[in-house]
Amino acid sequence: FVFQTLANRKPELDSGVYAYAKAGFGDYMGFSSAWGYWISAWMGNVGYFVLLFSTLGYFFPVFGQGNTPVAIGCASLLLWAVHFLVLRGIKEAAFINLVTTVAKVVPLLMFVVMAAVAFKAEIFTRDIWGAMNPDLGSVMDQVRHMMLVTVFVFIGIEGASVYSARAERRADVGRATVIGFLGVLALLVLVNVLSLGVMTQPELAKLQNPSMAAVLEHVVGHWGAVLISVGLIISLLGALLSWVLLCAEIMFAAAKDHTMPEFLRRENANHVPANALWLTNAMVQVFLVITLFSASTYLSLIYLATSMILVPYLWSAAYAVLLAVRGETYEGFAAERRKDLAIGAIALIYAVWLLYAGGIKYLLLSALLYAPGVILFAQAKREQGQPLFTHVEKGIFACVMSGAGVAAYGL
Repeated sequence: FVFQTLANRKPELDSGVYAYAKAGFGDYMGFSSAWGYWISAWMGNVGYFVLLFSTLGYFFPVFGQGNTPVAIGCASLLLWAVHFLVLRGIKEAAFINLVTTVAKVVPLLMFVVMAAVAFKAEIFTRDIWGAMNPDLGSVMDQVRHMMLVTVFVFIGIEGASVYSARAERRADVGRATVIGFLGVLALLVLVNVLSLGVMTQPELAKLQNPSMAAVLEHVVGHWGAVLISVGLIISLLGALLSWVLLCAEIMFAAAKDHTMPEFLRRENANHVPANALWLTNAMVQVFLVITLFSASTYLSLIYLATSMILVPYLWSAAYAVLLAVRGETYEGFAAERRKDLAIGAIALIYAVWLLYAGGIKYLLLSALLYAPGVILFAQAKREQGQPLFTHVEKGIFACVMSGAGVAAYGL
């Protein structure tokens, strides 16, 4: 609702989530939001490659959990195939994305129907609070520990605001955001709740990725696992394509308003932001190689991807609160202002809580990834002939560097 409100209240800010941080809290906060959001997006892509080949490992054991040398080699080939497909043009890529979206929703809906038929209330209610497994902790601990995974599921609902400059009607941006959220929420709740009525929590906890395939195999046999695995492979191919597009668009949009350096504004003959795309996929390739040597799993990668997006979400919520407190764009709309202030305040409290829920480890690792961004920020400022930091920004950057130092020492 914060993103819907900001899309309608500030239609001139059409570069996505970082534009809200920049408008409300200055250039360095805007840059950091764009940088963090971009890293989160391509880090998620690294996770997608690992999960894709982990899924293929169901059929071809040589791929293992998606982080074997063969898996990383094949993932690298696929990465550059997607790269050159996107370079050919946005419209062609968007059409393929539409096809894969339809293809992935069908197995999900089939899973929901079959799991609903197999659902057993006695399994679901047997240990509903997790009391039989003391390792899970209290209910609040359980909620806190799965927050980063839950947030990862919803990363992308703000994508409409990133593409808002290309929208025919401004209202579609807010509408797409809310419809996307509600659709994902319904699928998330149905898949997880129904699974807990098919298999017990300890049984589910032991499953390897893709765990949903094993749940359906438990219900209908081997063909169920094949159905979900094939659906997931199609889903991941579509997701990779759309997120590669989004990564490039983030940097391109930020370069257009001088938040990022000029070289990221260059488009090729097909109107694709080529330099932004090369930089993005070069980083994905580097981290695929790191994944091979550090044996990073899908879960560890999405934890890091989610922690990087928490700061952009925090500043977006803070900007919504700032607009409502000032009354900016609310002249003569007192009731609407009170409603949006309440929504913004809840979102801001939630964003702060997410930083706590993620834990100090991922906060420090985020600082380590935020710190190198100052190189591009400095280049953008030099191109405009402006000083690097304000006095407040110097203090913020000092905190980031301190966190990065602690993280580097910890590693």
